[in-house]
Amino acid sequence: MRSLLDLQFDNTFARLPVGFHSPVSPTPLAGMHLVSASPGAAALLDLPPESLRDDEVLNGLAGVQTLPGTEPVAMCYAGHQFGHYVPQLGDGRAMILGEVVTGQGARWELQLKGAGLTPYSRDGDGRAVLRSTVREYLCSEAVHALGIPTTRALCMFGSCEEVYRERIESGALLVRMAPSHVRFGSFEVFYYRDQHAQLRQLADYVIDHDYPQLREQAQPYLALLGEVVRRTARLMAQWQLVGFAHGVMNTDNMSILGLTLDYGPFGFMDAYDPGFICNHSDYHGRYAFDQQPSVGLWNLSCLAQAMLPLLDADNGEAAAEQARAALTEYQPVLVEAYAQGMRSKLGLREEHNDDQLLSGRLLDLMASNRVDYTNLFRELADLRLDDPTSDRALRDRFLDRAGFDAWVADYRARLRTEHSADPVRAAAMRQVNPRYVLRNYLAQQAIVQAERGDYAEIERLLTLLSRPFDDQPGMQAYAAEPPDWGRQLEVSCSS
Repeated sequence: MRSLLDLQFDNTFARLPVGFHSPVSPTPLAGMHLVSASPGAAALLDLPPESLRDDEVLNGLAGVQTLPGTEPVAMCYAGHQFGHYVPQLGDGRAMILGEVVTGQGARWELQLKGAGLTPYSRDGDGRAVLRSTVREYLCSEAVHALGIPTTRALCMFGSCEEVYRERIESGALLVRMAPSHVRFGSFEVFYYRDQHAQLRQLADYVIDHDYPQLREQAQPYLALLGEVVRRTARLMAQWQLVGFAHGVMNTDNMSILGLTLDYGPFGFMDAYDPGFICNHSDYHGRYAFDQQPSVGLWNLSCLAQAMLPLLDADNGEAAAEQARAALTEYQPVLVEAYAQGMRSKLGLREEHNDDQLLSGRLLDLMASNRVDYTNLFRELADLRLDDPTSDRALRDRFLDRAGFDAWVADYRARLRTEHSADPVRAAAMRQVNPRYVLRNYLAQQAIVQAERGDYAEIERLLTLLSRPFDDQPGMQAYAAEPPDWGRQLEVSCSS
């Protein structure tokens, strides 16, 4: 059976000079044991999930021994946290083991999260707790299944080691995967240090490693910025469409590949609330759900500023003008991606001028009536054009029945303009409107059981959320709105 011991590593990031990273060694966790492995993520490495239970593999991931070919390093980066620049952050509790090259030529960095102290740990302990590890493990795989770009979670480990956060908790370890973990803050650290040679070296590395098609562009650095702008715009639209709030969109948590990166105080909305704040440490709502698109652009402006010395090198045009031109692409790309996504959620095939008004009216009604976001769009697929009784369950979700009646009449009229067929539309809508998302209360239930040593709920959720658009027999309870206790959950950055 193929295992991690058989993988080929080519550690390109580790070959960058000192200053980009620091060599590290994992610190073993006491009593470490495999909690769960993702079959989908393991398949990307051509691995059977059961191979991760091998004692030699376990020892390699735990830091007891070195896995062949790995060169563990912690990345150095800076970042704007809640709008304030922090000159040096870096991987305080994470380290890249190495870069796996698959038989198909794909490259995946394996990163340990919670593997112990690094030079960037500052006053931290370099550990992750079971609570936060369960959340990231499940959500990264769930977000992937929703079709949203994200880092992946290969597996997670528990331990008997005690770690102190708000209370004493069990230490845990996540093995995370991504083609690259370079982030906006990776550029910022060299810009603010006036290390322009290193800045250029990083940009060249990202282009050669992740965007080789840009190398032939007349202005490859400007092309890189433009590609990141477009990817980030599409990512923000995808988050908004599924009701996902990241919670801590600092520039050090923004991927240069446009991936969802660093799951902390995230949350999928239950009742629709545009101002939803999922991070209880976000006292001013900087990263509220409805602020994410604008924060995405703000973060991109920080990246663009960090790249100004490179743009000057591209040609004689003023770097600031080039950066501003690249940033102007953000809004139209985001608006188009969101508009197209919302048409799909509503089962509309054609583009009409008043589509935004139609969807906006629905969202306003949902907000004022506290209607469940995921369930409303899923159940909208059951509406029939010529059967008024088909929307009774939907209507009962609204206190403002008259407002819903007026909207649904206009919605039916809009569907008739494109001769919408009920079965075809319903099937299409069920492919974009999930039945299941990782609601906070579902994650919390899995955490409580895991803290007792029972990991069955983690496995159940992993399987369920790998097919979020399918109605799965016997799993109706997982689509339910949260119980009263589940509506009051507070999630922090340490979560």
